[in-house]
Amino acid sequence: MDNKVKAHIRGLGGKLAEVVIVKYENNNHVVAEYDGELHPAVFNPFVWAYYVDDTLPTHI
Repeated sequence: MDNKVKAHIRGLGGKLAEVVIVKYENNNHVVAEYDGELHPAVFNPFVWAYYVDDTLPTHI
């Protein structure tokens, strides 16, 4: 299963970049790998997009 998606990255001012979804519990509890590191993310079903906060590390 290919978990690569385009996501809005906080550190890039919301621009899109490719990330890998590592863990998905629900829309508010997502872990994404971006730039070789794991970060918290959320999925917004209204705009059908992931948002990754690359300024924070995640705890799996």
